[in-house]
Amino acid sequence: MKILVVEDNRKLAENIKQGLSQEGYAVDIVEDGLVAERRILINRGEYDLVVLDRMLPGKDGVSVCSNWRENNVVTPVLMLTALDTTDDKVAGLDAGADDYLAKPFAFKELLARIHALLRRPPQSFPDIINYKDISINTTSRIVNYKNKPISLTLKEFMVLEYLMRNINKVVTRDDLYSHAWDFADSSFSNTVDVHIKNLRKKIHDNGKIIQTIRGVGYRMENK
Repeated sequence: MKILVVEDNRKLAENIKQGLSQEGYAVDIVEDGLVAERRILINRGEYDLVVLDRMLPGKDGVSVCSNWRENNVVTPVLMLTALDTTDDKVAGLDAGADDYLAKPFAFKELLARIHALLRRPPQSFPDIINYKDISINTTSRIVNYKNKPISLTLKEFMVLEYLMRNINKVVTRDDLYSHAWDFADSSFSNTVDVHIKNLRKKIHDNGKIIQTIRGVGYRMENK
């Protein structure tokens, strides 16, 4: 995963980069709002997330974020700011930021918010997702198998939706657990496997629809 940090406080930016790099992220730093705006517009898809300071030289973060959204950039944006009033937060979110973190902050909180944003499915996905004989409506949560509705629990739906949003990708058990269960839930080792087993029964799958990748997780594959 690659993250762009847009922050004119060089020391803070370097500290964020160092922490994220230790977590396995590739990180670039930009100190000017206008430069960051152009980089994202020109290099669409290069970054998985942007950490964007609100107060920047060149162009402020709110204006930059707003312009990205007007140009259909869906990259998640976590906005940082020393301004912590409700109106300031609303302005940032209205501009299209996905989350808002006030300075000063603990790196653990920044990391947790980044993890949460990166788990969200891209906004460009349609409401209706089809895969072979399965169709799901992500808004109404209606699932059809061979044009007939099937009843899924909320967790089963979330697991199926996540797999269908990641066709041809190997999804780990940890990925599924992080997506469908809250941190407060007890993390039993077979929680995901039990839900996969129940889901397979309901879509009459003998392991060909949801493939088991031994020692890793699961995959739904287009062939």
